[in-house]
Amino acid sequence: MPLLEIKNLTVEFATTSGSFRAVDGFDLTLDTSEIVAIVGESGSGKSVSMLAIMGLLPWTATITADRMAFEGRDLREIGAKARRGIIGKDIAMIFQEPMSSLNPCFTVGFQIREALSKHLNLNREERNARAIELFQQVGIPEPEARLGAFPHQLSGGMNQRAMIAMAISCKPKLLIAVEPTTALDVTIQAQILELLTSLQEETGMALVLITHDMGVVAETAEQVSVQYAGQKVEQQEVGALFKTPHHPYTAALLSALPERATTKHLPTIPGVVPGQFDRPGGCLFSPRCEFADDRCRSEPPRVGKAEAGFARCHYPLNLRAEAEACLLYTSPSPRDQSLY
Repeated sequence: MPLLEIKNLTVEFATTSGSFRAVDGFDLTLDTSEIVAIVGESGSGKSVSMLAIMGLLPWTATITADRMAFEGRDLREIGAKARRGIIGKDIAMIFQEPMSSLNPCFTVGFQIREALSKHLNLNREERNARAIELFQQVGIPEPEARLGAFPHQLSGGMNQRAMIAMAISCKPKLLIAVEPTTALDVTIQAQILELLTSLQEETGMALVLITHDMGVVAETAEQVSVQYAGQKVEQQEVGALFKTPHHPYTAALLSALPERATTKHLPTIPGVVPGQFDRPGGCLFSPRCEFADDRCRSEPPRVGKAEAGFARCHYPLNLRAEAEACLLYTSPSPRDQSLY
């Protein structure tokens, strides 16, 4: 049984100008101890998909899914009290901006002890000891003193570590990290990533890493899911994805990596992610794709499954390359053509 199973998740927001679909048919299957990265541009529905699982979307959101199960229990069918018993304990999230996620009116120690009191049957002394232990675990020096600090008295890196301590306080089975290294300098980024991966190895929890940093993906993930305009357009094992991307959007993302640059200027993807009123009738990536034809512009592509993954594309790059190689191999040479 998968730890997390999401099938055909759709999230729509009611706006003054109509309904906007932020997530369109998202699928994800996650096993225990597995690390999956979800990548894509801003506005591609990465965070919204996970917030839907956490039940943290506003009342304007309408969530539908064929299945949204954690350890076999459908999160849509259990009551609010049972769901609160799972969220924060078995499923935890590290939010993108610690300074806006932590309450500035309370100390970080109070906030982490509050999380412990909600889910674990511990007295005051046990909660305080557990908070000190967690701060030591995430590398916060002088934990006893730091428990009495307010968020504005700590650096960005310290606040991020406090957020991680709060998230892992109840030993979750699934940890969702939303852009955990945003707004941190390079040294702190490396420390936070190392901390997350070491915690994952120690506890055996599954990890969903939401990011647009492909370097982070290469260092940490096992599977990669690529999102575009609310749809999952590709999923592969991390090594295969970097070596042989199937979808043109994935290939465009990888070509923009500085280490892959072959010219003076980094390659860019023309255009922007479609919004509420400019969504194409066919493939959503077709206005920005160099390989798009009339079929791409008029007919939505189906998900093409394969042994190593899949791509939501009429002409996946791996099949295109195989077809071109086959055509080159079977085409008669000029000498052979003289025989016909």
